[in-house]
Amino acid sequence: MSTFPVTRLRRLRRTTPLRELVRETTVSLDDLVMPLFVAPAPLANDRLPALSRHTVDSLVREVRPNRDLAALIDLARLIGRVRPDIVHTHSSKAGIVGRLAARLAGVRSIVHSIHGFGFHDGQPAPVRRAFIAAERCAGRVTHRFIAVSRANREAGVGLGIFERERCEVIRSGIELAKFREGSKRPGTLRRELGLGESEPLVGMIACLKPQKAPLDFVEVARRVLAEEPCATFVLAGDGELRPEVERAAAEVPGGRGRIRLLGWRRDAPAILADLDVLLLTSRWEGLPRVVPEAMAAGKPVVATAVDGTPEAVEDGLSGYLTPPGDTRAMAARVLALLRDRTLRSRMGEAGARRAGEWDIDEMVRAQERLYDALLEGVARPAGSRRLQKTPVDGARA
Repeated sequence: MSTFPVTRLRRLRRTTPLRELVRETTVSLDDLVMPLFVAPAPLANDRLPALSRHTVDSLVREVRPNRDLAALIDLARLIGRVRPDIVHTHSSKAGIVGRLAARLAGVRSIVHSIHGFGFHDGQPAPVRRAFIAAERCAGRVTHRFIAVSRANREAGVGLGIFERERCEVIRSGIELAKFREGSKRPGTLRRELGLGESEPLVGMIACLKPQKAPLDFVEVARRVLAEEPCATFVLAGDGELRPEVERAAAEVPGGRGRIRLLGWRRDAPAILADLDVLLLTSRWEGLPRVVPEAMAAGKPVVATAVDGTPEAVEDGLSGYLTPPGDTRAMAARVLALLRDRTLRSRMGEAGARRAGEWDIDEMVRAQERLYDALLEGVARPAGSRRLQKTPVDGARA
């Protein structure tokens, strides 16, 4: 089920729980607000007692015309009851349905965050065209866009989804201290797996879905294990492709016990602290948060050069970039890093120096400035008679 936050602005006292709430919902610490989150029940977070949650059962991840129409009506009714000043949507499906519902409900300010688009070159042409058309339609009722990468912004402008002045690049922030401190206390994952400190360990943290190409991860592992049989590969995450990944891993010669599926995990800092290399085999992306997380932990990255990833990984400096699907090249880069401790350290240090660009506190401040501009009435959707430009391109982009 897809999700999007609905934000209703009210002034509140500053309290410790609300500070955590602000970090989770990217709302200001200086002019605190009461957010609402529309989500499936399993996403409820007991750590955020000030968060008002609503479940909309008709809103599902897959494209289902009948249910999508029902979701549009249900969301419009919910938003009409709540009467928010700002609706901020995330993800492609929820973003389209949520923004149209907000428009039907008469919301004055609609924001959408782009974490990669729902269309890509691997789709049949009619499907891709339909998704682009849906994004253009929703774009006409959107006052401001936030892109996590410059690549996504340029794609949106090029496809006529929005004008450049309506889209600001704000990095998807991470809590840098968690990963920096975690890297100083390695050993948790290795003890869990029964691995020694010197045994090579490569990992990926990702949902097991086509976008992340987990079968490519297994193929890279197969190639590396053929030359470095003492290496171990861990895949943290779960999803629709898990059965296929399990079958592929079982067929890798010498792979039994050397390719581990960890399932869903909540200890990303501990996992990254023990890796020698982070591997990411995605076919398309926005800008994957696990990349700056690995950088903050001081780990070299081998990733595919898709969308926003090259904005984080400097090829040959903080890691290596390869074409998507090129498992031979990925394996060669992983082997080079596993065989050279000095190279791993140098690239890890280079990534750590760049990770500050993804500071979650700067993300919060940037979104606060955007919300303030919207509340002051300076931003208008594409269908309005005039568009007063808010400064949107700065050092963050």
